[in-house]
Amino acid sequence: MVVSQDMLTVRRLRLGVGVVGIALPFVLTGGHALVVGRPILLDSVSGAYHTAMRDVFVGSMCAIGVFLICYRYRRLDDLLSSVAGALSIAVALLPTAPGSPTDAQTLVGRLHQVCAAALFLILAGFCLLLFTRTDPTGAPTPEKLIRNRVYRVCGWLIVAAIVVAVASTFLPDAVRDAVKPVFWCETVAVLAFGAAWLVKGEAIIRDGAGGAGDPGRSAAPA
Repeated sequence: MVVSQDMLTVRRLRLGVGVVGIALPFVLTGGHALVVGRPILLDSVSGAYHTAMRDVFVGSMCAIGVFLICYRYRRLDDLLSSVAGALSIAVALLPTAPGSPTDAQTLVGRLHQVCAAALFLILAGFCLLLFTRTDPTGAPTPEKLIRNRVYRVCGWLIVAAIVVAVASTFLPDAVRDAVKPVFWCETVAVLAFGAAWLVKGEAIIRDGAGGAGDPGRSAAPA
Protein backbone atom coordinates (compact mmCIF):
# COMPACT_ATOMS: atom_id res chain seq x y z
CA MET A 1 0.00 0.00 0.00
CA VAL A 2 1.39 3.42 -1.05
CA VAL A 3 1.16 6.04 1.68
CA SER A 4 1.47 9.66 0.57
CA GLN A 5 3.72 12.18 2.29
CA ASP A 6 0.61 14.07 3.44
CA MET A 7 -0.73 10.98 5.17
CA LEU A 8 2.65 10.35 6.80
CA THR A 9 2.54 13.90 8.18
CA VAL A 10 -1.00 13.38 9.48
CA ARG A 11 0.05 10.11 11.10
CA ARG A 12 3.05 11.74 12.79
CA LEU A 13 0.90 14.55 14.14
CA ARG A 14 -1.51 11.99 15.60
CA LEU A 15 1.41 10.15 17.19
CA GLY A 16 2.80 13.40 18.59
CA VAL A 17 -0.51 14.30 20.20
CA GLY A 18 -0.87 10.81 21.64
CA VAL A 19 2.65 10.59 23.07
CA VAL A 20 2.50 14.00 24.77
CA GLY A 21 -0.98 13.29 26.12
CA ILE A 22 -0.04 9.96 27.68
CA ALA A 23 3.26 11.22 29.10
CA LEU A 24 1.88 14.43 30.62
CA PRO A 25 0.31 13.23 33.92
CA PHE A 26 3.25 10.93 34.67
CA VAL A 27 5.90 13.56 33.92
CA LEU A 28 4.11 16.24 35.94
CA THR A 29 3.49 13.98 38.94
CA GLY A 30 6.97 12.44 38.92
CA GLY A 31 8.69 15.76 38.37
CA HIS A 32 6.75 17.44 41.17
CA ALA A 33 7.60 14.58 43.54
CA LEU A 34 11.30 14.94 42.72
CA VAL A 35 11.22 18.69 43.31
CA VAL A 36 9.44 18.53 46.68
CA GLY A 37 11.34 15.43 47.76
CA ARG A 38 8.36 13.17 48.42
CA PRO A 39 5.50 11.59 46.46
CA ILE A 40 2.52 13.91 46.55
CA LEU A 41 -0.48 14.23 44.26
CA LEU A 42 -1.46 17.55 42.78
CA ASP A 43 -5.03 18.75 43.28
CA SER A 44 -5.34 18.59 39.48
CA VAL A 45 -3.14 18.10 36.45
CA SER A 46 -3.70 21.78 35.66
CA GLY A 47 -2.53 22.62 39.17
CA ALA A 48 1.01 21.91 37.98
CA TYR A 49 0.95 25.52 36.74
CA HIS A 50 1.46 26.66 40.33
CA THR A 51 4.44 24.35 40.95
CA ALA A 52 7.99 24.03 39.67
CA MET A 53 6.53 21.97 36.79
CA ARG A 54 4.80 25.02 35.31
CA ASP A 55 7.04 25.21 32.24
CA VAL A 56 6.53 21.52 31.48
CA PHE A 57 2.74 21.85 31.79
CA VAL A 58 2.52 25.01 29.69
CA GLY A 59 4.96 23.71 27.09
CA SER A 60 3.17 20.38 26.77
CA MET A 61 -0.29 21.93 26.42
CA CYS A 62 1.01 24.42 23.86
CA ALA A 63 2.71 21.59 21.96
CA ILE A 64 -0.57 19.65 21.88
CA GLY A 65 -2.28 22.83 20.72
CA VAL A 66 0.18 23.37 17.87
CA PHE A 67 -0.09 19.70 16.83
CA LEU A 68 -3.89 20.00 16.72
CA ILE A 69 -3.88 23.29 14.82
CA CYS A 70 -1.44 21.85 12.25
CA TYR A 71 -3.50 18.66 11.91
CA ARG A 72 -5.16 18.49 8.48
CA TYR A 73 -7.48 15.76 7.29
CA ARG A 74 -11.09 16.37 6.31
CA ARG A 75 -12.86 19.72 6.60
CA LEU A 76 -14.74 18.92 9.81
CA ASP A 77 -11.61 17.38 11.34
CA ASP A 78 -9.65 20.52 10.40
CA LEU A 79 -12.19 22.83 12.03
CA LEU A 80 -12.57 20.86 15.25
CA SER A 81 -8.85 20.20 15.63
CA SER A 82 -8.08 23.91 15.15
CA VAL A 83 -10.65 24.86 17.81
CA ALA A 84 -9.29 22.16 20.12
CA GLY A 85 -5.75 23.41 19.53
CA ALA A 86 -6.73 26.97 20.44
CA LEU A 87 -8.48 25.67 23.57
CA SER A 88 -5.40 23.65 24.55
CA ILE A 89 -3.24 26.76 24.35
CA ALA A 90 -5.86 28.70 26.33
CA VAL A 91 -5.81 26.00 29.03
CA ALA A 92 -2.03 26.45 29.23
CA LEU A 93 -2.06 30.25 29.40
CA LEU A 94 -5.16 30.73 31.59
CA PRO A 95 -4.14 28.98 34.82
CA THR A 96 -6.48 27.26 37.21
CA ALA A 97 -7.11 29.27 40.36
CA PRO A 98 -4.60 28.80 43.19
CA GLY A 99 -5.50 28.50 46.86
CA SER A 100 -6.98 31.72 48.30
CA PRO A 101 -7.33 33.34 44.87
CA THR A 102 -7.96 37.00 44.15
CA ASP A 103 -11.07 37.99 42.19
CA ALA A 104 -9.00 38.19 39.00
CA GLN A 105 -7.50 34.75 39.60
CA THR A 106 -10.96 33.32 40.24
CA LEU A 107 -12.20 34.74 36.92
CA VAL A 108 -9.21 33.36 35.03
CA GLY A 109 -9.70 30.03 36.78
CA ARG A 110 -13.32 29.90 35.60
CA LEU A 111 -12.18 30.60 32.03
CA HIS A 112 -9.64 27.80 32.42
CA GLN A 113 -12.37 25.37 33.49
CA VAL A 114 -14.62 26.32 30.56
CA CYS A 115 -11.77 25.93 28.06
CA ALA A 116 -10.71 22.59 29.57
CA ALA A 117 -14.26 21.21 29.51
CA ALA A 118 -14.78 22.34 25.91
CA LEU A 119 -11.41 20.84 24.91
CA PHE A 120 -12.23 17.45 26.42
CA LEU A 121 -15.71 17.43 24.86
CA ILE A 122 -14.22 18.04 21.40
CA LEU A 123 -11.62 15.32 21.98
CA ALA A 124 -14.41 12.95 23.04
CA GLY A 125 -16.21 13.88 19.81
CA PHE A 126 -13.14 12.91 17.81
CA CYS A 127 -13.12 9.50 19.49
CA LEU A 128 -16.85 8.80 19.24
CA LEU A 129 -17.76 10.38 15.90
CA LEU A 130 -14.75 11.07 13.68
CA PHE A 131 -12.22 8.34 14.41
CA THR A 132 -14.89 5.63 14.07
CA ARG A 133 -15.64 6.46 10.42
CA THR A 134 -14.93 3.63 7.97
CA ASP A 135 -13.92 3.77 4.32
CA PRO A 136 -17.22 3.24 2.44
CA THR A 137 -15.49 1.62 -0.54
CA GLY A 138 -14.89 -1.70 1.22
CA ALA A 139 -15.52 -3.83 4.26
CA PRO A 140 -13.72 -2.73 7.44
CA THR A 141 -10.74 -4.81 8.46
CA PRO A 142 -10.79 -6.74 11.76
CA GLU A 143 -8.19 -4.28 13.03
CA LYS A 144 -10.42 -1.32 12.14
CA LEU A 145 -13.30 -2.86 14.09
CA ILE A 146 -11.00 -3.27 17.10
CA ARG A 147 -9.78 0.31 16.75
CA ASN A 148 -13.37 1.56 16.67
CA ARG A 149 -14.07 -0.22 19.94
CA VAL A 150 -10.97 1.39 21.45
CA TYR A 151 -12.06 4.83 20.22
CA ARG A 152 -15.52 4.43 21.73
CA VAL A 153 -14.14 3.28 25.08
CA CYS A 154 -11.74 6.23 25.12
CA GLY A 155 -14.47 8.67 24.14
CA TRP A 156 -16.87 7.52 26.85
CA LEU A 157 -14.05 7.52 29.42
CA ILE A 158 -13.44 11.19 28.62
CA VAL A 159 -17.16 11.99 28.94
CA ALA A 160 -17.39 10.06 32.22
CA ALA A 161 -14.31 11.83 33.57
CA ILE A 162 -15.87 15.24 32.83
CA VAL A 163 -19.12 14.27 34.56
CA VAL A 164 -17.37 12.88 37.65
CA ALA A 165 -15.06 15.92 37.87
CA VAL A 166 -18.06 18.26 37.85
CA ALA A 167 -19.92 16.11 40.37
CA SER A 168 -16.87 16.07 42.66
CA THR A 169 -17.23 19.83 43.24
CA PHE A 170 -20.19 19.00 45.50
CA LEU A 171 -18.03 16.85 47.79
CA PRO A 172 -16.88 18.23 51.16
CA ASP A 173 -13.52 20.00 51.04
CA ALA A 174 -11.93 17.38 53.30
CA VAL A 175 -12.92 14.59 50.90
CA ARG A 176 -11.63 16.47 47.86
CA ASP A 177 -8.33 17.20 49.61
CA ALA A 178 -7.88 13.54 50.52
CA VAL A 179 -9.06 11.86 47.30
CA LYS A 180 -8.00 14.46 44.67
CA PRO A 181 -10.93 13.53 42.36
CA VAL A 182 -10.19 16.25 39.79
CA PHE A 183 -6.62 15.01 39.40
CA TRP A 184 -7.78 11.44 38.78
CA CYS A 185 -10.53 12.53 36.39
CA GLU A 186 -8.15 14.71 34.39
CA THR A 187 -5.59 11.91 34.32
CA VAL A 188 -8.14 9.38 33.02
CA ALA A 189 -9.34 11.84 30.37
CA VAL A 190 -5.82 12.73 29.22
CA LEU A 191 -4.71 9.09 29.07
CA ALA A 192 -7.85 8.11 27.12
CA PHE A 193 -7.32 10.98 24.70
CA GLY A 194 -3.64 10.08 24.26
CA ALA A 195 -4.39 6.39 23.73
CA ALA A 196 -7.00 7.15 21.07
CA TRP A 197 -4.59 9.34 19.13
CA LEU A 198 -1.82 6.76 19.39
CA VAL A 199 -4.17 4.16 17.90
CA LYS A 200 -5.25 6.62 15.21
CA GLY A 201 -1.59 7.29 14.44
CA GLU A 202 -1.16 3.53 13.87
CA ALA A 203 1.38 3.09 16.64
CA ILE A 204 -0.68 0.03 17.59
CA ILE A 205 -3.49 -2.06 16.01
CA ARG A 206 -2.41 -1.42 12.43
CA ASP A 207 -4.32 -2.78 9.45
CA GLY A 208 -3.01 -5.86 7.69
CA ALA A 209 -2.96 -6.11 3.91
CA GLY A 210 -6.28 -5.66 2.15
CA GLY A 211 -9.64 -4.51 3.42
CA ALA A 212 -10.83 -1.02 4.18
CA GLY A 213 -9.59 0.71 7.26
CA ASP A 214 -9.82 4.40 8.05
CA PRO A 215 -11.10 6.62 5.24
CA GLY A 216 -8.38 8.30 3.22
CA ARG A 217 -5.73 6.09 4.78
CA SER A 218 -3.68 5.59 1.61
CA ALA A 219 -4.44 8.88 -0.05
CA ALA A 220 -3.86 12.52 0.62
CA PRO A 221 -6.18 14.02 3.22
CA ALA A 222 -9.54 15.04 1.82
